[in-house]
Amino acid sequence: MYEEYFPERLAQLRTRKGVSARDMSLSLGQADNYINSIENRKMLPSMAAFFYICEYLCVSPREFFEEDNPYPTHLSELIIDLKKLDENALKHMSWLVSIIVGRK
Repeated sequence: MYEEYFPERLAQLRTRKGVSARDMSLSLGQADNYINSIENRKMLPSMAAFFYICEYLCVSPREFFEEDNPYPTHLSELIIDLKKLDENALKHMSWLVSIIVGRK
């Protein structure tokens, strides 16, 4: 299951970050084709390399595998900001989001 999901998710998050596979590989201290090899299902990273990949993409390992979260970086930043709001402001934001997603 994850042998199929992992390469697709990696490509998705890397593309959203706006970086090439080559640049990401080199930034991780790997050969220039490292990320390409993972995305083309030729290999999977070691656990240590996976953590470096997550750090590079600014996602937690949990967020990497959240299939229903296509924008983990944005969501994490939003949650950090929402935690700073008082109860009244949080209620207003909740109301606004419910309108945007069509619940109200």
